[in-house]
Amino acid sequence: MDQGRLDALLEFYQTLTAERIAGFDEFYAENAYFKDPFNEVRRLDDIKEIFSRMFRKVADPRFLVKEHVGDMHGMFLIWDMSFRMKSWRPRESQIIRGVSHLRFGADGKVVYHRDYWDTGEELYAKLPLLGAGVRLMRRLIG
Repeated sequence: MDQGRLDALLEFYQTLTAERIAGFDEFYAENAYFKDPFNEVRRLDDIKEIFSRMFRKVADPRFLVKEHVGDMHGMFLIWDMSFRMKSWRPRESQIIRGVSHLRFGADGKVVYHRDYWDTGEELYAKLPLLGAGVRLMRRLIG
């Protein structure tokens, strides 16, 4: 992937909106693989549905790519995702910190996208009932 295309991909992630989901077609292969802590799919349409669902379930999701390392074959992105829950504390901004591992095909499109982030620390510990249990387990173990 050349620098101009990489810059365009990073800009796409950081300016992603529900209305721009179709833009995945420009950057992802039709048979791209995607995995995160909640999903595992192997088709572009399914990837677009995951992101569409994100925009339906949370308010104002935004990605900020803080760092990236890689070459024309693959890349790691270090990012923050900010958002607000629609159903719980809707005025309180949340942040999930994560890393994406991307691999590119010969045409420069993403063929592999794996997201790594700690669901316990970044999500479950912030929820009312479940969070208390997660925090207690951390104190007992740590």
